[in-house]
Amino acid sequence: MNPHPHAREDLAQAAASRGALTVSGLDKSFDIGGKPRKILDGINLNVRPGEFVSIVGASGCGKSTLLRLIAGLDTDYSGELRLDGDRIATTSLDRGIVFQDHRLFPWMTLEQNVELALLNTDTPKSRRAQIVADHIALVNLKGFEKAYPHQLSGGMAQRAAIARALVTEPKLLLLDEPLGALDALTRVHVQNELQRIWMAQRSTMVMVTHDVEEALYLGDRVIVMSPNPGRIRRIVEVDLPHPRDRRAPLLHRLKDEILAELTSGADAAESADNLVHLPSREAR
Repeated sequence: MNPHPHAREDLAQAAASRGALTVSGLDKSFDIGGKPRKILDGINLNVRPGEFVSIVGASGCGKSTLLRLIAGLDTDYSGELRLDGDRIATTSLDRGIVFQDHRLFPWMTLEQNVELALLNTDTPKSRRAQIVADHIALVNLKGFEKAYPHQLSGGMAQRAAIARALVTEPKLLLLDEPLGALDALTRVHVQNELQRIWMAQRSTMVMVTHDVEEALYLGDRVIVMSPNPGRIRRIVEVDLPHPRDRRAPLLHRLKDEILAELTSGADAAESADNLVHLPSREAR
C-alpha cells in the first residue's frame, strides 16, 4: 500500500534539507469602501524544514490570507516572504496547496487527476506513471486509480488532492482547512492519514484550521492568531513525538489553554464550540 522503502527514505532525506520558510515584518491591507483596512500586521515566523505548523484563530484574523501570500496567489504585501532564502514573488511548484474542497476534475480518473500536476514539469513521461503510482500508494488509494471523483468518498477525494499536491515533490505544502468539509468520523481518519503521509514524506507543511484539537494533534507548533488586524498572539510548542495519542494529557491541557485565549477578551469573535470541528470557510 505504501511506496518502496528506498523511495520513502529518498523523500525524507530530500525534505530534511529544504523547505525553510521565513516570514519577516509581513503587513497586508485590503481596500474596503475606498479605505485601506489592515488585515495582517507585523507577522514574523520561521518554519523549519520538514516541520508541521498549524495556524488557528477566529474568523477574520487573516489565517487564509497569510496562506495565500505564502502560496504566491497574492503578491500585494509589504515585508519579506522567503522559501529557502528565495523571495516569494509568484506561484511555484515549490509550493503545493490543498483547499477545503478537493477540486478534482470530475471527468478525469484519480490517476489522471494526480498526473495532471506533472503536466508543466520536466518529469520524463517514462517516469510519470511510476511517480503517480507511488503517490497514490502514499495516500492509501491503491486500487482506485481508475475511479472517478464521484466514486470516491469525501475523505478519499481529499487524500487524492493531497497526492496531487505532493506529486511534484514541493518544498512546502500549504493546507487551507483541508478537512473542514468532512464529517467528524471521516475527519479523524483523514487526520491520522495526513499525519502518516507527513511522517513518510517529511515535506514542510503549514495548515490553517479552525479546529484547535486538530491543530495540536498534527502540528509540531501551533500559531495562535488574534484579529483586527491579524497578529501572532502566541506560538505553542507541542512537545510530543509522532504518531500521537489523542488521549495525551498535554494535548488536552494545551487545547483548554488555547480555547480560553481565543474566547476571552473583547476581540473574541467566536465561541469555543465554533473552534472545534467547525466545517465552515474562514471569512477573508
